[in-house]
Amino acid sequence: MERSNTSSGGDFILLGFSDHPKLETILFFLNTVFYLPAVVWNSTIIFLSLVDPRLHLPMYFFLCNLSFLDLCYTTSSITQMLVNLWGPHKTITYVGCVVQLFAFLSVGGTECILLSVMAYDRFVAVCKPLHYMAIMHPQLCLQLATFAWLSGITNIMLMSPLTMSLGRCGQHCINHFVCEMPASICISCVDTSRIEGLAFFPAIPIMLVPLTMILVSYGYIAAAVARIRSAAGRRKAFNTCSSHMAVVSLFYSSIIYMYMQPGNVASQEQGKFLTLFYCLATPTLNPFIYTLRSKDVQGAMHKVLGKDRGALGRRAH
Repeated sequence: MERSNTSSGGDFILLGFSDHPKLETILFFLNTVFYLPAVVWNSTIIFLSLVDPRLHLPMYFFLCNLSFLDLCYTTSSITQMLVNLWGPHKTITYVGCVVQLFAFLSVGGTECILLSVMAYDRFVAVCKPLHYMAIMHPQLCLQLATFAWLSGITNIMLMSPLTMSLGRCGQHCINHFVCEMPASICISCVDTSRIEGLAFFPAIPIMLVPLTMILVSYGYIAAAVARIRSAAGRRKAFNTCSSHMAVVSLFYSSIIYMYMQPGNVASQEQGKFLTLFYCLATPTLNPFIYTLRSKDVQGAMHKVLGKDRGALGRRAH
């Protein structure tokens, strides 16, 4: 039964990968394999950052925020996608679509700012190591994280109501597996040039300014590393920044291509797979990248596991 879909309500149909039924089964199991580790690993980093005093450092405070962002992002999109991939119905409620749109815009905007803040943190750690704790004091870290979150919220307050208020003239089939802004705009039956133009302006402070700050920070870091004479010193500086550089590369390469591709059908199909990578692979890889390279996180995990084993041993006796 088809229901009229006005700007004020009605279900949407997420077409997703329905043109490829066999692919849907593969994607369901693939998404499950990636989604569960993403939830477990990001939750583990948040838990360890809260309970282990050794991780009460600026870097892990920001990493905790990043993990929470990834949890919000992947949960808001992948859970609905798994339901749609498993069953014949591809519907999502109007409220669910709004939640997904809010999550995409807010998390994306917040992560852009947060990654630039983390780049500044790495700049201070490499270029001013003796003054690191004095500069990156808890109050400043809280202020920077708050600014990142408020920037993301400002982005959704501007773009989400405009996107959802567009007239759709009964169109309710979104050619995507999530309610993200470009796909939602495509089903509008009115002139969307004003909305598309407005979307460009937040992209400057939300995407381009943070990216510029990241590049400037790493420019100073590269200059500082070049002045280090010992190979061990250069290796230590590289290890300090390599995890963040990997996460930035994954994030910006995905999001820039996703929102700067042309609007033809082939590009829209490519955009689905790229969005899937951004929603699933990136939140899964982010904690793995940091955990793999961080002896502090590994030590905190071993400490927690060791306590658990000790507690079990005492109960056994």
